[in-house]
Amino acid sequence: MRIAIVTGGAQGIGRGIVTHLLEEGWRVIALDKDAEAVQELAAMHADAPFLALETDVGDESAVAAAFRRIAGWCVEVNETPGIDLLVSNAGIADPVSGPVEQLSLTDWRRWQDSHLTGGFLMTRAAVPLLRIRKGAIVFVASTRAIQSEPDCEAYAAAKGGLLALTHALAISLGPDIRVNAVCPGWIETAPWQKQSERSHPGHRAVDRDQHPVGRIGTPEDIAATVAFLASPGAGFITGQHIAVDGGMTRKMIYAG
Repeated sequence: MRIAIVTGGAQGIGRGIVTHLLEEGWRVIALDKDAEAVQELAAMHADAPFLALETDVGDESAVAAAFRRIAGWCVEVNETPGIDLLVSNAGIADPVSGPVEQLSLTDWRRWQDSHLTGGFLMTRAAVPLLRIRKGAIVFVASTRAIQSEPDCEAYAAAKGGLLALTHALAISLGPDIRVNAVCPGWIETAPWQKQSERSHPGHRAVDRDQHPVGRIGTPEDIAATVAFLASPGAGFITGQHIAVDGGMTRKMIYAG
């Protein structure tokens, strides 16, 4: 059976990816630092081939401990060695870090550790397992890696770093492991949060109409793209980043 590890898997886009992969018949391991969300997700999928672990992917020792637990779980479920997919999705969701002249080094490092350092630590630990099965890595970056609003420097830098890491790893790890990135645009994640923070916001016509496809994105849109990039159909794709944004990054916008 195919095995995937999804970081930041207990809420938002990550939860959507976990759900989609389970529906496609994968064994899935979700890592997330939110204990409440992890417990809730584990209960939801109690009868599925699923493992949920509370893990801070920006912490080296925590990542090492998670991979020890993953190895033990694979033995428990009689799975052959290796994994097929790493989805590096974890990271601080809020893109706004405030005016750069007021941004502390501590906060700057929080954004980098959650997205970029976490991606590196997970990749380093997963590569030996991915090589066994000639698997794939998908980084969840952002369209904010290639365009910006004010006061988002820490987030943009972290996501931009993931795009650079994508093409660098694709060259270093090929042909055994393919590496790509997905750049979500406006994805409505509120219905995919843990129960205590879940909501179902409405959207204005102007919110929908500014997207060439006529709607706001959902976690399922990102999950479907991740699943494609992990599939044999994407076997000739590596080192790329794909915007999944309803066409927004291709739209010229002038103030009227």
